[in-house]
Amino acid sequence: MNYLKAIFWDYPQLTNHDQLLKFIQECKKSKKVYQWLLKRFLEYARVVDTLKYFSLQEIARNYPDLNLTPYSKKKWKRIIEVYGRT
Repeated sequence: MNYLKAIFWDYPQLTNHDQLLKFIQECKKSKKVYQWLLKRFLEYARVVDTLKYFSLQEIARNYPDLNLTPYSKKKWKRIIEVYGRT
């Protein structure tokens, strides 16, 4: 099953693993696009899928700047608190 379809139902080109990895690398040049992509994962993806593409450190670093839904904000805050400690 391709879980990326739940995240990018409106961007079918991003439902391919290899194309998504390439897009993530390209997005790192633009903070706005990178944060949009990260927000899509934090709001719509399963945690296990999000962590395939983003480290907890990346998530924690960008978390304060993302306009997440209250549910997603609470969920990821807790995940960062519990699992983000090094």
